[in-house]
Formats: sequence, structure tokens, C-alpha cells
Amino acid sequence: MSTSNSDTRDSGEQPLTNDQYTVGWIAALPHEAVAAKAALYQFHGRAPLTKNAADQNSYILGRIGDHNVVIASLPGGVMGTTAATTAAMHMLASFPSIRIGLMVGIGAGIPKVKRDRRTNGLRELRDIRLGDVVVSQPGGGGRGGGGVYQYDLGKAVIGGEFRPTGFLNSPPRALLNAVSVLRQLHEAG
Repeated sequence: MSTSNSDTRDSGEQPLTNDQYTVGWIAALPHEAVAAKAALYQFHGRAPLTKNAADQNSYILGRIGDHNVVIASLPGGVMGTTAATTAAMHMLASFPSIRIGLMVGIGAGIPKVKRDRRTNGLRELRDIRLGDVVVSQPGGGGRGGGGVYQYDLGKAVIGGEFRPTGFLNSPPRALLNAVSVLRQLHEAG
């Protein structure tokens, strides 16, 4: 069962059907959803033509390049893998043609410092700054896995270090190929 909504595109054209959206983007925080909307080449509106009755997400619809994108954010004040999974399941129920799903955020889980065992001092692990884009890829650092560690799937060991015990799945091959091209362009200058 579905509910209907008549929100139309900026240009006054007929809204796209849900089946025409093939990329799903989930933003954990409201300001991440604002940035996601700013990335759209064309804004299609805030509501799909139809929506699964169980779907509690609010949406931003649009286009980036040749891809029609549906953006959802997590409910205010709710974080974590359960909330993200629920948002993704609801999105797929209303937009069954989604082929690529993205969880895009500010990278709050990126480690900033690590205790240096030799000097017992702190040293910076990464030089990542606001506005940088960080993209994972499978098998980084010889650890295997899909390129993303699930932050709540691991154990703390002596010294406060976190040892991951599981990984998320690898991204689709099309995205991995796109990352390779971006890396080549970056290295070429």
C-alpha cells in the first residue's frame, strides 16, 4: 500500500516516477543533508509520487550528472547502525530501482591522534581537514574487508586500542572503478 504526494520539480515538469531513481544517499545529520542537496545539479522536490505506507523517511529528490538521486537523513537525535538500516530499508521499499546506496557523512569516526608507543606522546595519524573528501576502498592496509569498519563491531584491547572484528561489504564495482579514475586524475595533477 502506498500514499500519494503531488510535490513537483522546480522546473514545473512532471515529477519522475520512483523507479527512475537509482542512487540512494543517506545523511546522518541535518547539515549533511543540506550539503547533499547543494550537490544536486537539479532539484526535483521533496516528496516522491508514491511512498510505501511503512516508509517514515522524508526525502530530497534530484539529479547529479546522469543519475537521479534520492536523499534521506536520519531522524533528529537518532544515530547508529539501526537507524541507518531502517532508513535504507524504507528508502528501498519506496524506491525499488535503487542500485547504489551511499552513506555520506562528516567523517566523525576518522581517528585524529594515536599514542606513540616509543615516546608515549601523541602523534597525528591523518591530515584530514574540513572540506576534504575521504573515500574508502577494500583491503586497505592489508586488513582485508570491504574498506569500511563497522564501528560497533569489534572489541577493545589492552591499552584502549580498538580491534575490528568485522567489516561492511565492499562497494559495487562501478563505484570502485570511479574511485580508480578519481585517484588517477588526482595523481596526474
